[in-house]
Amino acid sequence: MAKGFNSRGRGGMPMGGGMNAGMMKQVQKMQQDMMRMQQELEAKTYTAAAGGGAVSATVTGKRVLESLRIDPDAVDPEDVEILQDMIVAAVNEALRAAESDSASAMQGLTGGLNLPF
Repeated sequence: MAKGFNSRGRGGMPMGGGMNAGMMKQVQKMQQDMMRMQQELEAKTYTAAAGGGAVSATVTGKRVLESLRIDPDAVDPEDVEILQDMIVAAVNEALRAAESDSASAMQGLTGGLNLPF
């Protein structure tokens, strides 16, 4: 046997970095829970309004614009820029809501671990 090695691996640590069967089951359960939560989040929709409700946007959990509603009274041919600003604001707010919900759900699932996803 090579110097510094034994049946448990280098330095007496079990192979696999010391992860036992119980830890593996916990990791697998967390992965399953994360996949289920991801699917649930992607199925949700988030709606936000701007201009006092003159414009509303709905996005999916996949961050796709699903619908845009514009009150006809908000359409002023002399001031298209305000309408454009309201559309951008509504879409961005709906996207922020989706992102915030996703981040909160993942943090709750991982217990605050700083995982890269």
